[in-house]
Amino acid sequence: MFSSVAHLARANPFNAPHLQLIHDDLTGHRSSPAGPPGPPRRSRNLAAAAVEEQYSCDYGSGRFFILCGLGGIISCGTTHTALVPLDLVKCRMQVDPQKYKGIFNGFSVTLKEDGVRGLAKGWAPTFIGYSMQGLCKFGFYEVFKVLYSNMLGEENAYLWRTSLYLAASASAEFFADIALAPMEAAKVRIQTQPGYANTLRDAAPKMYKEEGLKAFYKGVAPLWMRQIPYTMMKFACFERTVEALYKFVVPKPRSECTKAEQLVVTFVAGYIAGVFCAIVSHPADSVVSVLNKEKGSSASQVLQRLGFKGVWKGLFARIIMIGTLTALQWFIYDSVKVYFRLPRPPPPEMPESLKKKLGLTQ
Repeated sequence: MFSSVAHLARANPFNAPHLQLIHDDLTGHRSSPAGPPGPPRRSRNLAAAAVEEQYSCDYGSGRFFILCGLGGIISCGTTHTALVPLDLVKCRMQVDPQKYKGIFNGFSVTLKEDGVRGLAKGWAPTFIGYSMQGLCKFGFYEVFKVLYSNMLGEENAYLWRTSLYLAASASAEFFADIALAPMEAAKVRIQTQPGYANTLRDAAPKMYKEEGLKAFYKGVAPLWMRQIPYTMMKFACFERTVEALYKFVVPKPRSECTKAEQLVVTFVAGYIAGVFCAIVSHPADSVVSVLNKEKGSSASQVLQRLGFKGVWKGLFARIIMIGTLTALQWFIYDSVKVYFRLPRPPPPEMPESLKKKLGLTQ
Protein backbone atom coordinates (compact mmCIF):
# COMPACT_ATOMS: atom_id res chain seq x y z
CA MET A 1 0.00 0.00 0.00
CA PHE A 2 2.81 2.39 0.98
CA SER A 3 4.61 1.70 -2.30
CA SER A 4 1.42 2.33 -4.32
CA VAL A 5 1.05 5.79 -2.75
CA ALA A 6 4.64 6.63 -3.62
CA HIS A 7 4.04 5.32 -7.18
CA LEU A 8 0.99 7.60 -7.61
CA ALA A 9 3.01 10.55 -6.40
CA ARG A 10 5.66 9.91 -9.04
CA ALA A 11 3.03 9.40 -11.75
CA ASN A 12 1.17 12.68 -11.08
CA PRO A 13 3.52 15.46 -9.93
CA PHE A 14 0.66 17.96 -9.34
CA ASN A 15 -0.81 15.69 -6.66
CA ALA A 16 2.56 14.61 -5.34
CA PRO A 17 2.60 16.91 -2.27
CA HIS A 18 -0.83 15.73 -1.11
CA LEU A 19 -0.06 12.07 -1.78
CA GLN A 20 3.27 12.43 -0.04
CA LEU A 21 1.45 13.67 3.07
CA ILE A 22 -0.77 10.56 2.98
CA HIS A 23 2.31 8.36 2.69
CA ASP A 24 3.97 10.16 5.63
CA ASP A 25 0.86 9.85 7.80
CA LEU A 26 0.60 6.13 7.07
CA THR A 27 4.26 5.44 7.79
CA GLY A 28 4.63 7.92 10.63
CA HIS A 29 7.91 9.10 9.10
CA ARG A 30 9.08 11.69 6.63
CA SER A 31 9.99 10.16 3.29
CA SER A 32 13.33 11.15 1.87
CA PRO A 33 14.80 10.48 -1.57
CA ALA A 34 18.00 9.33 0.04
CA GLY A 35 19.13 8.27 3.49
CA PRO A 36 17.18 6.92 6.47
CA PRO A 37 13.63 7.98 7.33
CA GLY A 38 13.28 11.40 8.96
CA PRO A 39 11.81 12.11 12.39
CA PRO A 40 8.15 11.34 13.12
CA ARG A 41 5.77 13.74 11.41
CA ARG A 42 4.13 14.90 14.65
CA SER A 43 7.38 16.36 16.04
CA ARG A 44 8.10 18.05 12.71
CA ASN A 45 4.65 19.67 12.72
CA LEU A 46 5.10 20.90 16.28
CA ALA A 47 8.45 22.47 15.39
CA ALA A 48 6.95 24.16 12.34
CA ALA A 49 4.03 25.46 14.41
CA ALA A 50 6.44 26.91 16.98
CA VAL A 51 8.24 28.82 14.25
CA GLU A 52 4.97 30.07 12.73
CA GLU A 53 3.59 31.17 16.12
CA GLN A 54 6.78 32.88 17.23
CA TYR A 55 5.57 36.26 15.95
CA SER A 56 2.03 37.55 15.53
CA CYS A 57 2.96 39.79 12.58
CA ASP A 58 5.80 40.75 10.29
CA TYR A 59 8.38 43.34 11.29
CA GLY A 60 7.46 46.66 9.70
CA SER A 61 3.84 45.68 8.93
CA GLY A 62 0.85 47.90 9.69
CA ARG A 63 -0.17 45.70 12.63
CA PHE A 64 3.37 45.92 14.01
CA PHE A 65 3.33 49.73 13.98
CA ILE A 66 -0.16 49.92 15.52
CA LEU A 67 0.75 47.61 18.39
CA CYS A 68 4.00 49.51 18.94
CA GLY A 69 1.89 52.67 19.24
CA LEU A 70 -0.33 50.90 21.77
CA GLY A 71 2.79 49.92 23.70
CA GLY A 72 3.80 53.59 23.72
CA ILE A 73 0.39 54.63 25.10
CA ILE A 74 0.62 52.09 27.93
CA SER A 75 4.26 52.78 28.78
CA CYS A 76 4.15 56.60 28.71
CA GLY A 77 0.62 57.19 30.00
CA THR A 78 0.92 54.96 33.07
CA THR A 79 4.48 55.89 34.09
CA HIS A 80 4.04 59.67 33.82
CA THR A 81 0.77 59.49 35.74
CA ALA A 82 2.36 57.38 38.49
CA LEU A 83 5.06 60.03 38.95
CA VAL A 84 2.70 63.03 39.07
CA PRO A 85 3.57 63.88 42.74
CA LEU A 86 7.29 64.08 41.97
CA ASP A 87 6.62 66.01 38.77
CA LEU A 88 4.40 68.47 40.65
CA VAL A 89 7.11 69.23 43.24
CA LYS A 90 9.74 69.53 40.49
CA CYS A 91 7.60 72.06 38.57
CA ARG A 92 6.97 74.11 41.71
CA MET A 93 10.68 74.19 42.51
CA GLN A 94 11.32 75.54 39.00
CA VAL A 95 8.70 78.31 39.07
CA ASP A 96 8.99 79.31 42.76
CA PRO A 97 12.44 78.34 44.11
CA GLN A 98 12.11 80.72 47.07
CA LYS A 99 9.13 78.81 48.46
CA TYR A 100 10.06 75.28 47.39
CA LYS A 101 13.75 75.10 48.31
CA GLY A 102 14.38 71.42 47.63
CA ILE A 103 12.69 68.15 46.80
CA PHE A 104 11.96 67.16 50.42
CA ASN A 105 10.99 70.68 51.41
CA GLY A 106 8.76 70.82 48.32
CA PHE A 107 6.87 67.70 49.38
CA SER A 108 6.55 69.02 52.94
CA VAL A 109 5.15 72.41 51.88
CA THR A 110 2.74 70.82 49.39
CA LEU A 111 1.40 68.36 51.96
CA LYS A 112 0.87 71.15 54.52
CA GLU A 113 -0.98 73.38 52.07
CA ASP A 114 -2.92 70.90 49.91
CA GLY A 115 -2.89 67.61 51.79
CA VAL A 116 -2.25 64.23 50.20
CA ARG A 117 -4.82 64.86 47.46
CA GLY A 118 -2.85 67.91 46.41
CA LEU A 119 0.01 65.69 45.23
CA ALA A 120 -2.25 64.26 42.51
CA LYS A 121 -3.02 67.62 40.91
CA GLY A 122 -2.73 67.47 37.16
CA TRP A 123 -3.07 63.70 36.82
CA ALA A 124 -5.76 63.87 34.09
CA PRO A 125 -3.88 66.09 31.59
CA THR A 126 -0.74 64.11 32.39
CA PHE A 127 -2.39 60.79 31.54
CA ILE A 128 -4.09 62.04 28.36
CA GLY A 129 -1.17 64.11 27.13
CA TYR A 130 1.56 61.57 27.68
CA SER A 131 -0.55 58.73 26.33
CA MET A 132 -0.88 60.66 23.06
CA GLN A 133 2.81 61.49 23.16
CA GLY A 134 3.71 57.82 23.74
CA LEU A 135 1.58 56.76 20.78
CA CYS A 136 3.51 59.08 18.47
CA LYS A 137 6.92 58.70 20.13
CA PHE A 138 7.20 54.91 20.01
CA GLY A 139 4.91 54.25 17.06
CA PHE A 140 6.51 56.81 14.74
CA TYR A 141 10.01 55.87 15.94
CA GLU A 142 9.51 52.37 14.59
CA VAL A 143 8.05 53.80 11.37
CA PHE A 144 10.93 56.22 10.78
CA LYS A 145 13.54 53.64 11.76
CA VAL A 146 12.28 51.25 9.08
CA LEU A 147 11.88 54.09 6.55
CA TYR A 148 15.37 55.50 7.06
CA SER A 149 16.95 52.02 7.16
CA ASN A 150 15.43 51.22 3.77
CA MET A 151 16.66 54.54 2.40
CA LEU A 152 20.22 53.91 3.60
CA GLY A 153 20.48 50.25 2.65
CA GLU A 154 21.69 47.37 4.83
CA GLU A 155 25.38 48.29 5.00
CA ASN A 156 24.95 52.04 5.60
CA ALA A 157 22.15 51.41 8.10
CA TYR A 158 24.65 49.41 10.17
CA LEU A 159 27.56 51.82 9.78
CA TRP A 160 25.41 54.87 10.55
CA ARG A 161 23.08 53.21 13.06
CA THR A 162 23.58 55.83 15.79
CA SER A 163 22.69 58.61 13.35
CA LEU A 164 19.75 56.48 12.24
CA TYR A 165 18.45 56.23 15.83
CA LEU A 166 18.92 59.97 16.34
CA ALA A 167 17.11 60.92 13.12
CA ALA A 168 14.22 58.48 13.64
CA SER A 169 13.64 59.56 17.25
CA ALA A 170 13.85 63.28 16.43
CA SER A 171 11.32 62.86 13.61
CA ALA A 172 8.94 60.96 15.89
CA GLU A 173 9.21 63.45 18.74
CA PHE A 174 8.39 66.38 16.46
CA PHE A 175 4.87 64.98 16.03
CA ALA A 176 4.65 63.66 19.59
CA ASP A 177 5.12 67.13 21.07
CA ILE A 178 2.32 68.60 18.96
CA ALA A 179 0.06 65.94 20.50
CA LEU A 180 1.38 66.63 24.02
CA ALA A 181 1.46 70.45 24.08
CA PRO A 182 -2.22 71.23 24.99
CA MET A 183 -2.30 68.86 27.94
CA GLU A 184 1.17 69.88 29.14
CA ALA A 185 0.06 73.53 29.23
CA ALA A 186 -3.04 72.65 31.26
CA LYS A 187 -1.04 70.43 33.62
CA VAL A 188 1.48 73.16 34.46
CA ARG A 189 -1.29 75.72 35.10
CA ILE A 190 -3.05 73.32 37.49
CA GLN A 191 0.14 72.37 39.32
CA THR A 192 1.89 75.73 39.63
CA GLN A 193 -0.85 78.39 39.92
CA PRO A 194 -2.66 78.04 43.26
CA GLY A 195 -6.37 78.71 42.89
CA TYR A 196 -6.31 78.76 39.07
CA ALA A 197 -7.98 75.37 38.58
CA ASN A 198 -8.02 71.99 40.25
CA THR A 199 -9.12 69.84 37.32
CA LEU A 200 -8.69 69.66 33.55
CA ARG A 201 -12.41 70.42 33.11
CA ASP A 202 -11.89 73.74 34.91
CA ALA A 203 -8.52 74.64 33.41
CA ALA A 204 -9.11 74.04 29.69
CA PRO A 205 -12.15 76.36 29.20
CA LYS A 206 -10.52 79.05 31.34
CA MET A 207 -7.29 78.94 29.31
CA TYR A 208 -9.20 79.12 26.03
CA LYS A 209 -11.27 82.06 27.24
CA GLU A 210 -8.16 84.00 28.32
CA GLU A 211 -5.78 83.36 25.40
CA GLY A 212 -7.57 81.23 22.80
CA LEU A 213 -5.74 78.33 21.14
CA LYS A 214 -2.43 80.09 21.74
CA ALA A 215 -2.67 79.11 25.41
CA PHE A 216 -2.39 75.45 24.46
CA TYR A 217 0.33 75.70 21.83
CA LYS A 218 2.56 78.58 22.92
CA GLY A 219 4.77 76.05 24.70
CA VAL A 220 5.26 73.76 21.70
CA ALA A 221 8.57 75.35 20.60
CA PRO A 222 10.11 75.04 24.08
CA LEU A 223 8.69 71.52 24.19
CA TRP A 224 10.62 70.72 21.01
CA MET A 225 13.71 72.23 22.67
CA ARG A 226 13.22 69.97 25.68
CA GLN A 227 11.76 66.80 24.23
CA ILE A 228 13.63 66.36 20.94
CA PRO A 229 17.12 66.27 22.56
CA TYR A 230 15.62 64.16 25.36
CA THR A 231 14.10 61.63 22.96
CA MET A 232 17.18 61.50 20.74
CA MET A 233 19.24 60.63 23.80
CA LYS A 234 16.55 58.27 25.09
CA PHE A 235 16.45 56.11 21.97
CA ALA A 236 20.04 56.34 20.71
CA CYS A 237 21.58 55.83 24.15
CA PHE A 238 19.20 52.97 24.88
CA GLU A 239 19.89 51.17 21.59
CA ARG A 240 23.67 51.47 21.94
CA THR A 241 23.60 50.57 25.66
CA VAL A 242 21.64 47.39 24.92
CA GLU A 243 24.19 46.55 22.24
CA ALA A 244 27.09 47.16 24.68
CA LEU A 245 25.47 45.17 27.52
CA TYR A 246 25.02 42.09 25.37
CA LYS A 247 28.53 42.46 23.98
CA PHE A 248 30.50 43.18 27.18
CA VAL A 249 28.35 42.41 30.24
CA VAL A 250 25.79 39.66 29.60
CA PRO A 251 27.70 36.35 29.67
CA LYS A 252 25.72 34.71 26.87
CA PRO A 253 24.21 35.70 23.50
CA ARG A 254 20.78 37.34 23.47
CA SER A 255 19.34 34.35 21.63
CA GLU A 256 20.18 32.16 24.64
CA CYS A 257 18.68 34.56 27.20
CA THR A 258 15.17 34.00 28.52
CA LYS A 259 12.50 36.66 27.97
CA ALA A 260 12.84 37.67 31.65
CA GLU A 261 16.63 38.09 31.30
CA GLN A 262 16.15 40.18 28.16
CA LEU A 263 13.69 42.44 30.00
CA VAL A 264 16.22 42.97 32.82
CA VAL A 265 18.75 44.16 30.22
CA THR A 266 16.04 46.45 28.81
CA PHE A 267 15.40 47.97 32.27
CA VAL A 268 19.10 48.58 33.01
CA ALA A 269 19.73 50.14 29.60
CA GLY A 270 16.62 52.28 30.03
CA TYR A 271 17.81 53.67 33.38
CA ILE A 272 21.26 54.52 32.03
CA ALA A 273 19.66 56.29 29.07
CA GLY A 274 17.26 58.11 31.41
CA VAL A 275 20.04 59.74 33.45
CA PHE A 276 21.57 61.25 30.32
CA CYS A 277 18.10 62.28 29.09
CA ALA A 278 17.42 64.25 32.27
CA ILE A 279 20.69 66.19 32.08
CA VAL A 280 20.34 67.03 28.37
CA SER A 281 16.75 68.23 28.55
CA HIS A 282 16.56 69.92 31.97
CA PRO A 283 17.28 73.57 30.99
CA ALA A 284 14.47 73.54 28.43
CA ASP A 285 12.19 71.82 30.95
CA SER A 286 12.72 74.71 33.36
CA VAL A 287 11.82 77.22 30.63
CA VAL A 288 8.64 75.28 29.73
CA SER A 289 7.49 75.20 33.36
CA VAL A 290 7.89 78.96 33.83
CA LEU A 291 6.51 79.81 30.38
CA ASN A 292 3.28 77.87 30.86
CA LYS A 293 2.75 79.53 34.24
CA GLU A 294 3.15 83.10 33.00
CA LYS A 295 1.11 85.10 30.50
CA GLY A 296 2.77 87.02 27.69
CA SER A 297 6.33 85.81 28.27
CA SER A 298 8.51 84.37 25.52
CA ALA A 299 10.99 81.51 25.82
CA SER A 300 13.98 83.85 25.33
CA GLN A 301 12.74 86.23 28.04
CA VAL A 302 12.27 83.38 30.53
CA LEU A 303 15.69 81.94 29.70
CA GLN A 304 17.38 85.32 30.18
CA ARG A 305 15.63 85.89 33.51
CA LEU A 306 16.44 82.44 34.91
CA GLY A 307 20.11 82.57 33.98
CA PHE A 308 22.54 79.64 33.92
CA LYS A 309 22.06 78.66 37.55
CA GLY A 310 18.28 79.00 37.45
CA VAL A 311 17.72 76.57 34.56
CA TRP A 312 19.39 73.78 36.58
CA LYS A 313 17.05 74.08 39.57
CA GLY A 314 15.35 70.77 40.35
CA LEU A 315 17.89 68.67 38.38
CA PHE A 316 18.31 66.04 41.11
CA ALA A 317 14.55 65.45 41.29
CA ARG A 318 14.40 65.27 37.51
CA ILE A 319 17.25 62.72 37.35
CA ILE A 320 15.41 60.45 39.79
CA MET A 321 12.13 60.96 37.96
CA ILE A 322 13.42 60.60 34.39
CA GLY A 323 15.81 57.74 35.18
CA THR A 324 13.02 55.73 36.77
CA LEU A 325 10.54 56.86 34.15
CA THR A 326 12.70 55.92 31.16
CA ALA A 327 13.64 52.54 32.61
CA LEU A 328 10.00 51.69 33.33
CA GLN A 329 8.87 52.93 29.92
CA TRP A 330 11.34 50.73 28.06
CA PHE A 331 10.53 47.77 30.33
CA ILE A 332 6.75 48.16 29.78
CA TYR A 333 7.16 48.81 26.05
CA ASP A 334 9.31 45.70 25.60
CA SER A 335 6.89 43.68 27.76
CA VAL A 336 4.01 44.74 25.49
CA LYS A 337 6.03 43.51 22.51
CA VAL A 338 6.59 40.18 24.26
CA TYR A 339 2.89 39.89 25.18
CA PHE A 340 1.70 40.52 21.63
CA ARG A 341 4.52 38.37 20.20
CA LEU A 342 5.91 41.22 18.10
CA PRO A 343 9.27 40.89 16.35
CA ARG A 344 12.09 42.13 18.62
CA PRO A 345 15.22 42.17 16.46
CA PRO A 346 18.51 41.45 18.29
CA PRO A 347 21.28 44.09 18.46
CA PRO A 348 22.53 44.77 14.92
CA GLU A 349 25.43 42.80 13.53
CA MET A 350 27.70 43.68 10.64
CA PRO A 351 26.25 42.40 7.35
CA GLU A 352 28.19 39.62 5.64
CA SER A 353 28.63 41.77 2.53
CA LEU A 354 30.34 44.47 4.61
CA LYS A 355 32.55 41.90 6.34
CA LYS A 356 33.74 40.73 2.94
CA LYS A 357 34.49 44.29 1.83
CA LEU A 358 36.49 44.91 4.98
CA GLY A 359 38.26 41.56 4.72
CA LEU A 360 36.87 40.28 8.01
CA THR A 361 35.70 36.93 6.68
CA GLN A 362 37.90 33.85 6.41
